[in-house]
Amino acid sequence: MPEFQYARGRVVETIQYISEEMKEFNAEYASKTREDYQNDKRLQKLIDRTVENILTAFIEVCGTILSEEGTGVDSYGDAIKKAAQKFKFSEKEQENLARLAVQRNRLAHRYLNFRWEAIKAFKAQSLLIVKLITSVLGKEKEERKQS
Repeated sequence: MPEFQYARGRVVETIQYISEEMKEFNAEYASKTREDYQNDKRLQKLIDRTVENILTAFIEVCGTILSEEGTGVDSYGDAIKKAAQKFKFSEKEQENLARLAVQRNRLAHRYLNFRWEAIKAFKAQSLLIVKLITSVLGKEKEERKQS
């Protein structure tokens, strides 16, 4: 039982981190264009790292909530998809979110030709990310009340 309590606390903490990072992204980077990105190496690093951190934490949250219930996954994308499925997201939403795992890998492994595409994909799916972490947070709060 202590592992479950720890994981639950970790989920809330990680969601708070994601929320803070997304606020920073929206305030500082969301309006940047491809040209801004390409012309400023420092900006590239900041945007890449911020989005990579968000997506890595997002994958962690998805994996943690699934492991709490004993659901196995085959990949990062599978973890995201199964978490979205758990919260009754549509098949299209599940697929769109699952593709973010590929985008995270592009940033983490510095695939130079695809980094801006990864940023665009993140921006396009950011509302779905918020929707899923909000659902997870609601579940965590409900479970705390029942404990």
